[in-house]
Parts: sequence; structure tokens; C-alpha cells
Amino acid sequence: MTQTTPEHVGRAEAPAARPRPPRFHRAWFVAAVTFVTIIGAAAFMSLPGLLIEPLHREFDWSRGTIGFAVSVNLALYGLTAPFAAALMDRFGIRRVVAVALSVIAAGSLLTVWMTAAWQLVLFWGVLVGLGSGSMALAFAATVTNRWFVARRGLVTGVLTAAGASGQLVFLPLLSWLVEHEGWRPASITVALSALAVVPFVWLLLRDHPADVGLAPYGSAEFVAKPAPVPGAARRAVTVLFSAARTGPFWLLAGTFAICGASTNGLMKTHFVPAARDHGMPITAAASLLAVIGVFDVVGTIASGWFTDRFEARRLLAVYYALRGVSLLFLPMLLAPSVHPPMVFFIVFYGLDWVATVPPTIALCREHYGDDSAIVFGWVLASHQVGAAVVAFAGGAARDVFGSYDVVWYASGALCAAAALMSLVIRRRKVLAVA
Repeated sequence: MTQTTPEHVGRAEAPAARPRPPRFHRAWFVAAVTFVTIIGAAAFMSLPGLLIEPLHREFDWSRGTIGFAVSVNLALYGLTAPFAAALMDRFGIRRVVAVALSVIAAGSLLTVWMTAAWQLVLFWGVLVGLGSGSMALAFAATVTNRWFVARRGLVTGVLTAAGASGQLVFLPLLSWLVEHEGWRPASITVALSALAVVPFVWLLLRDHPADVGLAPYGSAEFVAKPAPVPGAARRAVTVLFSAARTGPFWLLAGTFAICGASTNGLMKTHFVPAARDHGMPITAAASLLAVIGVFDVVGTIASGWFTDRFEARRLLAVYYALRGVSLLFLPMLLAPSVHPPMVFFIVFYGLDWVATVPPTIALCREHYGDDSAIVFGWVLASHQVGAAVVAFAGGAARDVFGSYDVVWYASGALCAAAALMSLVIRRRKVLAVA
């Protein structure tokens, strides 16, 4: 029999080493899946500005009428977002996103057979608006809040940039299809791209870190998956009434409404037809929007990095002020060809396009805690209402004045007001506990 030595005893009684945490946290994989999902769903965001001229020529619908359908889409995109965040709490992220992508595909595909303006409002405005609202930035906010404790600003910036990346991927293709094959193949492409993402979401996305037995990234404590929250619509409305009693909510909603007016409502909807008014080919104008998408990625990720380090309200003030100044110069830059000053504007505007999102989400998180995703959904609703107003007003102004100039100048002035509103938002006071 082998004698047990003190050395052997000590070695036998040593506690077993704890397994090392994985070098690559699953949260980054979920963020990557979310990024690709948003890219795949971004085709519908690229199409409205490309459809105005083709639909005007084929059906003789006024630009105001087409702009109204786009405004319905944008408004429902925003108004659906807070309910989508609550539905994700009730039914899970995967189910809500998969259904939303299917609705987007159906609405886009049905436009191929439309013959009347009300069908454009129903298919593109209502169906695509409802589906896209469930794929709104509340999706990114929900994933970030559940899976990350550290690096939230950076992850928010990256996921926000996914929409711009999708725009970069699809805009040149869709503009080429519209110009050479017609608008119907472009609409079919949008439907197919949305459907292609559905199995990707269902098989790879996970709702919560607890589903795979992990703590959120940056947290040492395991967080149990919360029970499904019934009454999603009631909860969304309750959170709205609670937040509406606070000043920061109205300031955030007001500034984000102006953000939507000056981006989705103005540039994304009316830049291509405005450039066409000055003789620029549709592919060149769409390519400029795609370049905005390139620098949007850089600007949004950088904004997320800044948000982790600087005061969010001051960042917002700087972003809105710079955007307003750039819009005042745009009417002087539009020309039949692309020239260096226009390229400088596109780069500058792209860096600022959705750089406002990470600090806005950070302010919602600071003031509203666990309800921040739903509160941001309502703030996003104001963003899309602002976008909807300008999508319609821009088309109507073009019909009345024969030019978009008044819309550019008015949007620049609104951005200046948003910069001042951002500075009024006060930091939440946190009481120290001994």
C-alpha cells in the first residue's frame, strides 16, 4: 500500500479551481446577430426616397400623396416601438422580431400589385410601418439592456449603426434596380431580404443571458430571467403616463422629433428627388446617401464611445448644432454633378446622422432605469412623428414652391432649437448611501 505523505494530503485537500469564464462572452455573439438582423431589415429604410419619382411618373400621384404614405409609415414605425419593447418582455425578442420581419415582407411584396394611392398607404404605410416599428431602435435598446452592463454606450452605437450599414448595402442595388428594371423588382428585393433574415433570427438569437446560464457582460452576478410581463399594451401606456410627468421626457421627445425631421423625414425621403430637381442622376444621388451610411457607422460608434466618457446632454447639443449649420448650406451645394463641397457635406452629415441615439438612450437609462427601453420607445415615437410631418410637408412644399429650399432652411433652424433644448436637460441627482 502506498503511504500517504503530508504533501499528498495537502494536494488532495486543495479546493478545485473554478472554471474560467469564457474569453468570448456570448453577449457579443448576440450583439453580432442583432447587428446582422438589423442590416437585413434595413432595405425597407432605403426605398421610400427612391420611389417618389417613379410612382409620380407611373400613377401621376402628387408628391404630397406619396409623401403622405411615407409619413404614415414613419409615424407607425415610431408609435409601434414602445409597444414592441413591452411585447419583447412578454413574448421574447425572437418571436416579436420574426413576426415583424414577416409583416415587412408581406407589405413590401403587396405593393407590386397596387393600382391606387390608398393601397400604397395600406401596404407600405401601415403594414411596413407596423413591422418596421417592431424592428425599431427599441430592439437594440432591449438587447443592450439585457445582455450588457459594461460597454453599453459602445454596443448601442454599433447596433444603431447597423441600420446605416444596411442602407449602405442596399441603396446602390435598389437605385440601380429602380433606374434599369423599375420600382417593382426593388420592392420584391426588400421583401426577400426581410424573409431571409427570419430563420437567422429564430435559430441564433437568444432572449436573455439566463437562457445560456451566463451573467450579463460586465456583471459578476447572475441575473435570473424575469417572468413574462402580461399586459404589454397596458404597461407601455402606464410607463408613458409616468414618464410624461417628468421634464426630461418632454425635452428628449422634442429633440428627438427634430432629429427625425432632419434625417428620416428630410434627407432619407427627399434628398434623392431634390438632387433630381438639379439634374443629378438617381444612382449618383442614391450613392451619396450610401456614403452617408458609411460615415454614419463611424460617427455612431464614435458617439457610443464618447457617451461612455462624456456628459450625454452636451454631446446632444453639439450634434444638433453642427447638423443645423450643415443643412443651411445644402441648397447652395445641390448641382447636376457631384463636386468636392457636396462630398464634404455628405461626410460631415453622415458622421452626425444618428450620433444622437447613444446619448439619448443613455439619458433615458439615467432617468428611467428598468423602464428605459419602453421610455426610449416613446421618445423614438416622437422621432418618427417628426419624420412623418416633414416627409409629408417636404413633398407638399415641393408641389407648392417648386423647390425644397424652404424645407432645408426650416430644418436647420429646428436643429438649432434642439441644441438649446438638450442643454436644458438636467442630470439626475443620485443620493449617496453611507
